[in-house]
Amino acid sequence: KPGVTTDDIDTAVHEALLEAGAYPSPLNYVGFPKSLCSSVNEVICHGIPDTRPLEFGDIVSFDVSCFINGVHGDNCATIIVGDEQDVDEIGVDWRGVPYLNRYSSPEEEAMLRAGRRLVHATRES
Repeated sequence: KPGVTTDDIDTAVHEALLEAGAYPSPLNYVGFPKSLCSSVNEVICHGIPDTRPLEFGDIVSFDVSCFINGVHGDNCATIIVGDEQDVDEIGVDWRGVPYLNRYSSPEEEAMLRAGRRLVHATRES
């Protein structure tokens, strides 16, 4: 959600992995300083979590990798900050892509539609 930092998310993921008996694979790999990769907006991949608060409309990819039971596992998800998908105003278009039915401004609508096109293109690639 807006205002949270990727550093906060990194800390939460780090603690959850350790609690589950896993080790975050990226941590200290070739000097990588964090437990997950967080790529915000124009950062393509392997972004380093930091203290910049996420803003409404940011497009963020989180890559979580861990080592558990002798195996490395990897998972990535891309989200749009502030695009709450558990409220009634969210619908799904014919492709299954979530969308808001109401926007606070034409700029907000344009920004979210552009972000959704990027997320959908990523899912199809």
